[in-house]
Amino acid sequence: MVRSLRRSTLPGTAALGCLLILTACGHGGPAPADASPTPVRAAGAAALLPVPRGEGSEVPDDFNGDGHRDLLLDDLVKAQSHADDAGIGIVYGSSRGLVPGTRQLLTPKRYAAPTDGQSPAVFETEATCDLDGDGFTDLVVTTDPPYDGQGRPPVPLQLLFGSPSGPADRAVPLAVPDRARLGNDWPERPVCGDFDGDGAQDLVVHASAGHLSYLRGPFTRKGAPREAAAPLASPGEAPTGPAADVNRDGYDDLVVRAAAGPGKAYVVLGGPDGPTRTGATLPAGTDVALGAFGRGKALDAAVATASGTALRHDLPTAAPSTLDFTAPTLHAADLDGDGLSELITADSGVRLLPGDATGPTTKDSVALNPAATGTPHILTAADFDGDGRADLVLRTVRGETTDTVEIHPGAATAALVTPKPSLTFSTSQFLPHP
Repeated sequence: MVRSLRRSTLPGTAALGCLLILTACGHGGPAPADASPTPVRAAGAAALLPVPRGEGSEVPDDFNGDGHRDLLLDDLVKAQSHADDAGIGIVYGSSRGLVPGTRQLLTPKRYAAPTDGQSPAVFETEATCDLDGDGFTDLVVTTDPPYDGQGRPPVPLQLLFGSPSGPADRAVPLAVPDRARLGNDWPERPVCGDFDGDGAQDLVVHASAGHLSYLRGPFTRKGAPREAAAPLASPGEAPTGPAADVNRDGYDDLVVRAAAGPGKAYVVLGGPDGPTRTGATLPAGTDVALGAFGRGKALDAAVATASGTALRHDLPTAAPSTLDFTAPTLHAADLDGDGLSELITADSGVRLLPGDATGPTTKDSVALNPAATGTPHILTAADFDGDGRADLVLRTVRGETTDTVEIHPGAATAALVTPKPSLTFSTSQFLPHP
C-alpha cells in the first residue's frame, strides 16, 4: 500500500471496563465538550454516545462532516476465533481527538447493497473520499458478488455515502460503464484523487492488460461517475493509494505497481486528461510511502526494498539515495509539525525517522515501545486533534479475539510522538453486548 502525508479497526474481555469507557482510558481529561455526558456503565454494556451532526467539511475522513477527522477500522476482533467479520468500524473525532464511545458499526447486512436478496460476506473499505462533493467523506468498499466465471465479472465495488450522522443509507454499486472496461478482469483496487484538477474527486480502478478505468467525479447517489471514457494505458496493473500531488502542479498523481504484490512501481502523473503520464520509475520493493522528507520542493518516495530503504527525492525527477535499514512497510506523516514528513515503520517494533532538509537519516531515529504487548501494526498517522501534528495510531493483536488500539499524539520534540499513549481501547467495543 502507498501511504502519503496518511489508512484502520476496533471491541473486550477482562479489561473491558477500561477499554469501553473513555474517561477510564487516559484520554487526557474529561470527555470532549461536544460529546454528551454518559455515566459509567457495567463492563458488559458499552457506553455508546450519539454521533454529532455535522454540516459538511473538507477534513479528510470526516464521515459526519463536523470538521473533525474520524478513524476507520477495517479489521475488528471477533467474538470467537473463525467467526465472521463484524464489519467496518468508525470511531468519531471531536475537538479533543477521537472518542471511542462515539462509534458506528457498518455491517454488510445493514449497509451493503444485496445481490439477489443476499448480503455479501466480504465488506471491506478500499478507499475514502468525498465522491459527491457534499462535504461528507464517503467509503468505497469491496464485496463478493456471485460470478459463474463466464464472461465479464460484475463490479464488486460499492459506494457508501457519508451524511450529517455518518454513513446512514445502504451502499450502492459503483457503475463502471462498459466503455471504461477492458477484458474480463475484476474492476478493483480503487484509488481516489482529483486527477484532472477540476476540484471533484475521481476514481481510478484496475481494468486489465496494462490499462486503468478512469471515472471522473463527482458521482451521483446512484454510483455513476460524471464521465468515463475508454481505459487509459498504464505502466502497471495495480493502482495504489492514496493519491497525492507529488509535483505540486494542481493535479493528483498516483503510484501504480507493475503487478499486485512486490515489484516495480511507477509514479503516474495527473493532468487535464487524468493520470496519463509516467513520471518516474521506482525500485522494486514491498511498499512505497510518499512524503515531504526533505531535499526538494516536491514530494519524495521511500521504497521498502530487500537491501534497504530506497529514496527518490523531488518527484518526478527522482534523485536517488538509500537508507541503511530495511522494513516491509512504510508510512509517512508530519509528526512534529515542522512541514517535513517523518518516515515511520513497524516490524518487530516501531521506528520513527525525522524529516530533515537533507532528507531522512537513521542518525536521529526514535524507537517507540507500544504500551500493549505483542507485534504492533501501524493503522494510520493523521491529525485527529487538530493541532497541526499527525498522531500515530497503533494496533497490537493477540489472536483473533483480543487487541489494543493506542493513540500517540505527535509532538514538537525529539521524541516526535508522546511515548505514553493518550488513549487506548479495543476494537471489541464493536461487538454486540447482552
